[in-house]
Amino acid sequence: MRLWHKDLISVLPRQQLLGQWRECCLIAKNIAEKGTPNHILVNRIMDYPEVQFNVYALAVYHEMIIRGYKCDWNNFTKWRINRCYEWDLKDIFNEWHNYRYFEQCYLNLQEKYDCGGMTDEEFDLIYDRFMKIYMEIYHNL
Repeated sequence: MRLWHKDLISVLPRQQLLGQWRECCLIAKNIAEKGTPNHILVNRIMDYPEVQFNVYALAVYHEMIIRGYKCDWNNFTKWRINRCYEWDLKDIFNEWHNYRYFEQCYLNLQEKYDCGGMTDEEFDLIYDRFMKIYMEIYHNL
């Protein structure tokens, strides 16, 4: 289980984006049934207000709709209350989805690319996003 960094959602390859939606629904189900996602890579969502996870899932859902994938928001909302009002993706998981986590996710995706798990075009989008954010951070130091 992994929640890809929020700044990578719009450039995730098809396989990772569809997998992310399944992860969001599974995490929501586990929280509803067990009170926790119970996985080391995503347990940190419990350190944030519930609405932040909802906003993240909504961003994944919207990206899937933009790309024309069939997706049912009810698969998520049957487990979570749909409250995402007045929140922006940039305002969530700020201590967790920091630059260090962004780099970790980037390297994970780079390894998938190196092993043939995505096309050059898919990885180019990820690389361009990585360089854009890297340069923003580098110039703000």
